[in-house]
Amino acid sequence: MRGVHPFLRALPEIQRRRPQARIVIVGGDEVSYGSPLPDGQTYRQKYLTELAGQLDLSRIHFVGKVPYPVFLGLLQVSAVHVYLTYPFVLSWSMLEAMSAGCLVVGSRTPPVEEVITHGHNGLLVDFFNPAEIAAAVDDVLNHPDRMQAIRTRARQTIVENYDLHTVCLPQHRTLIERLVNP
Repeated sequence: MRGVHPFLRALPEIQRRRPQARIVIVGGDEVSYGSPLPDGQTYRQKYLTELAGQLDLSRIHFVGKVPYPVFLGLLQVSAVHVYLTYPFVLSWSMLEAMSAGCLVVGSRTPPVEEVITHGHNGLLVDFFNPAEIAAAVDDVLNHPDRMQAIRTRARQTIVENYDLHTVCLPQHRTLIERLVNP
């Protein structure tokens, strides 16, 4: 559901275009959404087998689940955050990436499009198109100065629309008050 397969399929091209790139993949191997594979195989195993011989695994770091402060630190030093998902509930990780100023290359799917406007506060790509994903990542890395404005607008989007203390909690309080005192 969260797009590991199109991302892994984009990695051979990303690595070809960016021979010095280090890819850090955060998250466990268990299935949180969708169905598990037969015989206990993980999705990582399945797609790494599919891509055998096409990847330089010494430059891909599967770090598993990490504590929240470590995740934020990774976002703060990352040049790009790839966030791919089927039409599903939007993950907080994309909002955190935008807040940290990490440029998001996201899938052109309804939950992502609710927050990201292509070229304004992130880049949107076809979920099923590894070549397009790789090209967008390469574009971000090729144009850090041009992308700074997008990073700035991404953070501004989060602060203005999703800040816990100034936006979300007041809206929740108002909703609760309306329900309690109609």
